[in-house]
Amino acid sequence: MRERPLILVVDDIEENIEIVRVRLEAQGYKIATAHNGREAIQQAETLRPDLILLDIMMPEMDGIEVTKHLKGSEHLRAIPIILLTAKSTIKDVVAGLDAGGDDYLTKPFEPATLVARVRSLLRIKSLYDTVEAQAAELAELNRHLETRVEQQVQELDRLRELRRFLSPQLADMIASKGFRAEILQHHRREIVVLFCDLRGFTSFAEIAAPEEVMDLLNAYHSTLGPLIHEAEGTLERFAGDGMMIFFNDPIPCPDPAARAVRLAIGMREHVQNLARDWGQRGYSIGFGIGIAQGYATMGRIGFEGRFDYAAIGTVTNVAARLCSEARDGQILVTQRIATEVEGLAVSTSLGDFHLKGLSRPIPIHNIENVRN
Repeated sequence: MRERPLILVVDDIEENIEIVRVRLEAQGYKIATAHNGREAIQQAETLRPDLILLDIMMPEMDGIEVTKHLKGSEHLRAIPIILLTAKSTIKDVVAGLDAGGDDYLTKPFEPATLVARVRSLLRIKSLYDTVEAQAAELAELNRHLETRVEQQVQELDRLRELRRFLSPQLADMIASKGFRAEILQHHRREIVVLFCDLRGFTSFAEIAAPEEVMDLLNAYHSTLGPLIHEAEGTLERFAGDGMMIFFNDPIPCPDPAARAVRLAIGMREHVQNLARDWGQRGYSIGFGIGIAQGYATMGRIGFEGRFDYAAIGTVTNVAARLCSEARDGQILVTQRIATEVEGLAVSTSLGDFHLKGLSRPIPIHNIENVRN
């Protein structure tokens, strides 16, 4: 409602209008006037007054018809109407209230009564306007909320899609910061790399139907994938039956070697269970793992339209070479990894190995099992 309420006074007699105008302007109200029913409707639609004082007895369209028209309009029905009548018969009063009038005054009326009735209905109108404004505000908030919820659902869908192709850590960072996230820039960090693949897979793939190969890979990946996520390792890539996982990047962790070894032992147990099932179907499949620790350059590599998050350095080559040397069931690790997990796992020294690509032999250990 306006700071100074606007009241529309409707009467076909100018003298009556002037009496009401004087009384109400003295109270600080603004006054608009109309001299017949049609003009009253037009003024109401144009000005949207806060209250209407409406004479019942007018030529052509009387006050009751005007009331019915105004109360039938969605935009005007909330405007309170005080009916003014020169008659005191119950019939006029009932007809006016049935038409939608909110109150009535019988002419001649006491000025104090007029002011009191006007104030009363304006208080009600003010409360109504407040409720309407709050309802509109709530509706707007709901629209914004619906938009936000829809946006968040879309973001979750995009994040779920990212998680299909990236490690959860990378997917979360890209979803929150975009492809300009600092972690995607090249940086140097010490990591632990785990490389694993199947023994006998190449021979199996040569003789098996493509559908059998895919079934085996699907079972293999779906078994090891949850273990990798649980260990919070970053899966860099699949290479057929080979997988490369690293720890301590992009999210630093205090125990990368222990996490890698625990993951390796869990992988070995699960693949052994799969291998028994494959053996019953005539597949002779084994599993080997190599783990190394060292510095690597991390970051985004690729070209526009196709990027990977990769680790580049000798440590990745060492892990891959250890994996190649591992026989079925072996987890081959460097001396440093064996020392780091001495309290976690039992390991056996296998002596020095000459690994392809390295100028000097390095001592290798095999992780047997977890210490009790």
